[in-house]
Amino acid sequence: MEHELKTLTARLLAQRWLPRNDKLVRRALVDETFRFELDRRLADVGLRLLDNPYAAHVGVALEAELAEPVFGAGREYAASNLGLTRDEIALLVILWALIVLPKRERQVTRRELADDGQSDLFGGADKPVGHGESVSGALTEASLIADFGPRLGGRTKVRNFMLGKLARLGFIERRNGLISEGPLLDLALDYRVMADRIIHGTLGEVLAAAGHALPEGNAFDLADVLPDEDPPAEDA
Repeated sequence: MEHELKTLTARLLAQRWLPRNDKLVRRALVDETFRFELDRRLADVGLRLLDNPYAAHVGVALEAELAEPVFGAGREYAASNLGLTRDEIALLVILWALIVLPKRERQVTRRELADDGQSDLFGGADKPVGHGESVSGALTEASLIADFGPRLGGRTKVRNFMLGKLARLGFIERRNGLISEGPLLDLALDYRVMADRIIHGTLGEVLAAAGHALPEGNAFDLADVLPDEDPPAEDA
């Protein structure tokens, strides 16, 4: 076990994120003893494992109490410890809202992209949580820039600099004019903290005005009212 722990810890530090289906990651998620020792080793250097069951990857992050001692000396920390500007953070939140919010609703209700608007919300409760392209949609760069480029410093800035930076950091992936979820988009941003603030806040109104319909509410609120089992059959 010692070699596996060293290997996984080193890979997490070197690669920043790993897929949930990685052999050693799966062991950390199901083997209590292995996970305890991994958490202890990460904690010894001020880190914790980022493990969101709805995200396709795991990663590592600083313990909250160490963010200021580690990043506080840099002026950019007031906005982001990744060196993101306000406009870049705004774009990141917009992308999160347009990709992760509907994705989480599909995951919680056990639907896939192909099922949107067609399947019964109550019929898939026993299905495993979906990940990847089956539940996570893509955006066209052209429509995103047309809708939000003027608000974020201009179309050229968004296309040539901001999207590229978010892609390099692992938040998004760009292919053939499409923007899809990167390893960190769902992992590094906390759905339970952000969802209600966006859906019921000013950004929700901005997105709606641009023609992007958001879920009506937090996906986990919907899950709370889903039936746990089929209703009993009525007597003949």
